[in-house]
Amino acid sequence: MRKIIFVTGNPHKVREASDILSHVGITVEQNNCGYPELQEDELEPIARFGARWAADKLNREVMVDDSGLFIEALRGFPGPYSAYVFDTLGNARILKLMEGETNRRAIFRCVIGYCRPGGEPYLFSGEVTGEIADEMRGSGGFGYDPIFEVGGATFGEMEEEEKNRLSHRYAALSEFARWLKEKY
Repeated sequence: MRKIIFVTGNPHKVREASDILSHVGITVEQNNCGYPELQEDELEPIARFGARWAADKLNREVMVDDSGLFIEALRGFPGPYSAYVFDTLGNARILKLMEGETNRRAIFRCVIGYCRPGGEPYLFSGEVTGEIADEMRGSGGFGYDPIFEVGGATFGEMEEEEKNRLSHRYAALSEFARWLKEKY
């Protein structure tokens, strides 16, 4: 089996990627070396830079994931700063920011960056549209899952398999898997 290094500190992301990519003969191995994150308003330049940097540093083919929650009423906040905002504020304070808002529309976006050493990065993206719930619901998933609602249920209330079929990361990883299957 072919092996791709997933540069991330998040084991939940690695499990999702392993489940999806194993169907096309790819083994995913986690490396937590990190990479310098650009301060950008969009996910694509961050994933592009991170994939190239990590591939050259590790001298291996790698993938990175840059994801964000874009809340319409907050003009796209937290967007590419989602991990930092979650670690700093958490779901309770995001819900506090949303008090009194009638527009609860939000989009979860994911960009997978893939690169080989010395090569140009390729990007694969996915998104899912939903709403910010009025309260935290469910104990499944991670991050913003208990407040991101799709079809009446939060990602935190869904079984992992159901969430993964709907998720932004699943869409991006599926696109990446199709490309890998055709290319290699």
